[in-house]
Amino acid sequence: MKLEAMRPQSWQGIDDIVIVGGGLAGLFCALKLAPRPVTILAAAPIGQGASSAWAQGGIAAAMSPGDSFDKHLADTVVAGAGLVEEKVARLMISEGPDRIHDLLAYGVPFDRDLEGKLILSREAAHSERRIVRVAGDKAGGAIMEALVAAVRKTPSIRVMEGYVVEELIAEGRFVSGVIARPDAGQSTTRVAFPARAVVLCSGGIGHLYQVTTNPAEARGTGLGMAAKAGAVIADAEFVQFHPTAIDVGLDPAPLATEALRGDGAILINKAGHRFMTDLHPDAELAPRDIVARGVFAEVAAGRGAFLDATKAVGSHFPSQFPTVYASCMAAGIDPVTQPVPVIPAVHYHMGGVAVDVDGRTSLDGLWAAGEVTSSGVHGANRLASNSLLEAVVFASRIADSIKGILPESRLFEWPQSAGENDDLVTLEDSADLRRLRQLMSLHAGVLRDADGLKTLISELAALERGRPRVRFGNICAAAKLIAVGAYLRTESRGAQMRSDYPEQDAAQQHRTYLTLKAAEAVVAEIAG
Repeated sequence: MKLEAMRPQSWQGIDDIVIVGGGLAGLFCALKLAPRPVTILAAAPIGQGASSAWAQGGIAAAMSPGDSFDKHLADTVVAGAGLVEEKVARLMISEGPDRIHDLLAYGVPFDRDLEGKLILSREAAHSERRIVRVAGDKAGGAIMEALVAAVRKTPSIRVMEGYVVEELIAEGRFVSGVIARPDAGQSTTRVAFPARAVVLCSGGIGHLYQVTTNPAEARGTGLGMAAKAGAVIADAEFVQFHPTAIDVGLDPAPLATEALRGDGAILINKAGHRFMTDLHPDAELAPRDIVARGVFAEVAAGRGAFLDATKAVGSHFPSQFPTVYASCMAAGIDPVTQPVPVIPAVHYHMGGVAVDVDGRTSLDGLWAAGEVTSSGVHGANRLASNSLLEAVVFASRIADSIKGILPESRLFEWPQSAGENDDLVTLEDSADLRRLRQLMSLHAGVLRDADGLKTLISELAALERGRPRVRFGNICAAAKLIAVGAYLRTESRGAQMRSDYPEQDAAQQHRTYLTLKAAEAVVAEIAG
């Protein structure tokens, strides 16, 4: 396809701020930058292919009379298993209520009572009811629908859908644009977009694993792109498994929201035994990593794991949790009267591109927000519903940072061709990606050990060898960073459980930082 055919005649150039990704963080940042001109590059129509749209619980914010920022921070710190950057987390939590009001102004229909007050629910490891929700379990979709509508109505935001970003243009420590493939990745022509500020909001890594609640677009490509450009990656080893994905063989797996357990649903095995009471004083409301390991152990032992809401929710299930109800009924399970089979599934990556309190990465010209980042607010294990909070808080701070550093906007000429190749996007997973997902689940899953991680690292090196494909290279880079991070952390902490190092090690109570170059050195040592 010729570039001229892709250029609407009314567009004379490209804005100097390019946002990669059409999820919550990207859209919110664009709205906060208005009326500053900005271009959003999204592989799918905005709001689609984003994990944000699938979030069921809502956004955590200390807004009730009995709650406080200190209580929210304390819960965050406990869940994070000693690695939470407390100053950064306090900043995020303190700005939460203002961002909720921003979302209300953008038209998000958060649940309210008859007096007009926000209805707040409770989720695991929260000491108070502080989850702001929509229609019980429809928060993510409703938030995204409202933001998409606001973006469409904002003239300063140019949305270019169907552009699969594959590379960052970097010269030393400075990022000066991106390279994307048009037509949802079906064009053989790649296009270079120059920019003075690139905001990476490309999402997570769930699709690197066989069982995940994330959309297929969450393949870690943004993380890999940034790492290949030289960005520092933090806490890559910490991958959170949601304990209650609905086990009906779907990819991605439908989710049974944590709010169900907050409302009293319990976990039982085939014999009807409530196993979480054996493992933690908070039982089903223990931190996610503990519940995930409990569910994993029951499934691995052949006893099965089931979420039983028949007594706690019962006949109210269809109205209180319509999304989960629909998923169950589609699989032939009536959660009103039947326990729901569940399994741990990759849900969120606490690791990612290292960013500061303003979303700045280690590369000049590159900011990042959302799940692609690691800001330190989650530590070794994210507290439920803090992820959407992090996305909007840091997206807003990035907008302020860019406006302060680049007060004057500039228009670049329409981008030029960045060459052609036939490495087109495919709808189905390639054989190599299917193998990678299998290996990641087997060796970097809920339980890990040195031998398995060495096998994984060697296999990843073999998968990548002789395959000069840009996107698969990004995927492999992300997978290698996770595997190497897990191999180097010789302890169990939060979401990282090493069966060969089952205890926490006080000497390792610190965050980890890796570059792709350093990770490749470990790969070379192991794989030869």
